[in-house]
Amino acid sequence: MGDASRHGHDERGPSSFATHRARLAADRADTLARTAALSRDFDGIVAANALVAVDDEHDPEGASTAFERAHVAALMARARDHLLELDRAWERLERGEYGRCEGCGGTIPPERLEIRPAATTCVRCARSDPRRPRRPA
Repeated sequence: MGDASRHGHDERGPSSFATHRARLAADRADTLARTAALSRDFDGIVAANALVAVDDEHDPEGASTAFERAHVAALMARARDHLLELDRAWERLERGEYGRCEGCGGTIPPERLEIRPAATTCVRCARSDPRRPRRPA
């Protein structure tokens, strides 16, 4: 492993390292802001429900309120998962492994990392992932 890799820089150099780091930091800040907003939304839904009868089964608004609460909770969980993905990407960057596909070991294209900074696979490996739902032809 070369000096650049040991210091968390990939073979593309320190400016690329700084660019990746800035992109990960920006994505993390956006995700934290989204999590905070969703948390406020969730608290608002819960507070609004506290002011009305809690009979979801017979209340015409109950089902939509329950759905709304569950939807916001799912979005919050996804945002928390994304934060973990970003943290792991940051660790890969520090180890000099950022941008390397975990599937084939090849390079993840810079365009993919620009769109998905936490990506762990190249497009080809992402397409062949059996856990990924297939789009209809």
